[in-house]
Amino acid sequence: MGQQIAQTLSNRHGFSVDAVAQMLTAVYNGNGSMAQFSHPEFGGSGQWMAGGMMMIGDMFNQNLKYRVAALCEDCARSIAENQTGTGSGVFQSQSQSGGSNYQDQQAGGGSASNSLFAPDPRRNWWPQELGSPSASGSQNQMRYAYFADAHRLAVATGDDVWLYDTLQHNIGGFSQQQSGDGSITFTSQFGVVPLSSLPIVSRNGVEQPPMPPAPTPVPPAQTPPPATFPNQTAPSFEQSQPDDRPTNNSAPAPSSNSNEVFDTLDRLGGLLDKGYITQEEFNRKKSDLLDRI
Repeated sequence: MGQQIAQTLSNRHGFSVDAVAQMLTAVYNGNGSMAQFSHPEFGGSGQWMAGGMMMIGDMFNQNLKYRVAALCEDCARSIAENQTGTGSGVFQSQSQSGGSNYQDQQAGGGSASNSLFAPDPRRNWWPQELGSPSASGSQNQMRYAYFADAHRLAVATGDDVWLYDTLQHNIGGFSQQQSGDGSITFTSQFGVVPLSSLPIVSRNGVEQPPMPPAPTPVPPAQTPPPATFPNQTAPSFEQSQPDDRPTNNSAPAPSSNSNEVFDTLDRLGGLLDKGYITQEEFNRKKSDLLDRI
């Protein structure tokens, strides 16, 4: 039935059967009163709501906007005429920045009694023992289902289905980082919380071992200061290095000025002449003084 309707609407509105089938599915998921879609023939991502609201990615293409709006209205009319019941869930849409990023949420359970389409294998993708979720939805490549009574949250990313323990959180919404690492967060009575903070119960139906507690940080060891003693100081680096220079045990002269050295030699010569000092003493002092010039 759905394929026949898609072919008829394709001939009527000039879109491909694939594009019309996707729009039929989007309108069906919106309970016949709204749709959130993404297809190149529709100008990229867009939203439609019964009553006149129409947004498409190619926002300045008015002709395309009127054609897509007419298709959405025909899809809603065809769904209403060809099935005996509709889902009782409440659909909520929220546009995201970035063109093709979108999110949809559906609260409560309910199923159509006569669907136009073959069952979507992505429906009821969560563990069946959890029953019907309190809320479910999708954003980009992520799907989630929240089970408030069971304190469980199911998240599907790619081919993996992760089941988390929601602890004491009463979850009210989900979001995914559109840039960077694409991390997932949710809101509860405790504010915005990263999904990674919840314990993992299972992955693809296989129970996961509990995560070990994070090790308690250990402060770095403190190096004790070097021992010191009264009236002593630690040797400096320069003092600890070997010194190959010859040592001079004699007391330093008060001045190395050459004029003072010669004056001293003259006085020593006078003392030698008068016999107050010996020639050996004079020579020793003379050598010492000349070394200081």
